[in-house]
Amino acid sequence: MNRILVHHIAALLLITLSIAANAQSLPERLENLLNMPLLRHSEAGISVYDLTDRKVIFTHNDKKTCRPASTEKVITAVSALWKLGTDYQVSTQLLYDGNITDGTLHGNLYIKGGFDSEFTYEDMQQLAANAAQAGIRRIEGNIIGDVSMKDSLYYGEGWSWDDAPYYFQPYLSPLIFNKGCVEVTVSPTQKDSLAYVSISPRSSYYTLNNNARSYCPQAGKLKIGRNWMYQSNEIEVSGNCSGTTRRTVPVFDSASFFLYAFSECLQHNGIETGVYEFGQVPEHANRIGEIKRPITAIIKQAMKKSDNLSAEALFYNLARWKSPERPAHASDGTEAIEQCIEELGYITDHYQIADGSGVSLYNYISTDLLLGFLIHAYDNKAIFDILYEALPIAGVDGTLSNRMKKTKAFRRVRAKTGTVTGISSLAGYAKASNGHLLAFVIINQNVLKGSQARAFQDKVCSELCK
Repeated sequence: MNRILVHHIAALLLITLSIAANAQSLPERLENLLNMPLLRHSEAGISVYDLTDRKVIFTHNDKKTCRPASTEKVITAVSALWKLGTDYQVSTQLLYDGNITDGTLHGNLYIKGGFDSEFTYEDMQQLAANAAQAGIRRIEGNIIGDVSMKDSLYYGEGWSWDDAPYYFQPYLSPLIFNKGCVEVTVSPTQKDSLAYVSISPRSSYYTLNNNARSYCPQAGKLKIGRNWMYQSNEIEVSGNCSGTTRRTVPVFDSASFFLYAFSECLQHNGIETGVYEFGQVPEHANRIGEIKRPITAIIKQAMKKSDNLSAEALFYNLARWKSPERPAHASDGTEAIEQCIEELGYITDHYQIADGSGVSLYNYISTDLLLGFLIHAYDNKAIFDILYEALPIAGVDGTLSNRMKKTKAFRRVRAKTGTVTGISSLAGYAKASNGHLLAFVIINQNVLKGSQARAFQDKVCSELCK
């Protein structure tokens, strides 16, 4: 057969197959993806809804319960915007009792936490400046931290104990700054010499034990951490440093770290301080400073960066809303979200909510339930505008910055990712080529390689955007 003729036939066959593929409906194309090798040894739940036409497009295992991982944050964020309000603000307050005479505070200085997960050292400096502006140069009493907003449990229910050394499992406290972590930077110096270590923010709350060697392979792998099993706050650095390495390390007891650092900050502002302790602000105390954080800033961090602490801040502010008469407990946050589930028409007994971030091993939802929250957000413009703006954009930013860049979904999907061992998930919105907006949820379970699940999700999103 003529070679040119063979090429023409092959080209015609490819065109025919392409036309046939494009002729398939979206449900048919999605059904075909269920034949991928990944799903021979793992499971997937999928829900797709056309928000423009108000109809279900595709479902697969959509009623089966599974662990959502960080897509749980969507439920938390929508619930918080729904019940707390889109204008809600988290507050950290500075107050005092007694009186101020000739620069001396004859009383205590109080700092009351509202669980602001985004509280920075700059915010702390602002409160210290507020104290100076109030005429305080010396504190005769104590610095008292009020953490009565929530109970004393600093981990969520169902969190894995061996995740404690990592920044993504933070200590939970109403008083927290810099995420309760320090940033450790290790850089090489001369060969076989000690590496240079810098830690931010600077504080004497922690100590440093540096045994890292520069360009010294025999020193072994570079290690940066602390003895978390014994709650030590000695930062330990050892091993071979052949290039600049940065590591985020959580320190023990976020509230104490806050108060200690705040005391240092006051001293840097020329204010003599006493000891710090914990207690409650008396009713007659005078407020002299306040840092307010809009809920939108917390939601953006929780969505774009999948920040667990930010999601837990939303969760415990929900808990406080549910039970304002006492320190908030995780069960209060659960009840607040269950109230939303009931109002959406779902049966709460079919699901289990344990935390706000999706870290817990005890969370169990269905793709159908999560889809319900996405639809509710869409139906409430004030909520939707905030959520949609906060969600990562495919191929552009957040946890989707490196995904779907060369697919139809590039810039047309906004969705929350989720990853824990064995689980990979994605939930959000997709713009179809016909201009329709789709809501979708994909949860892969029993996955040994997260990259395979993400590839599957990206293919689904590409089909949604065709």
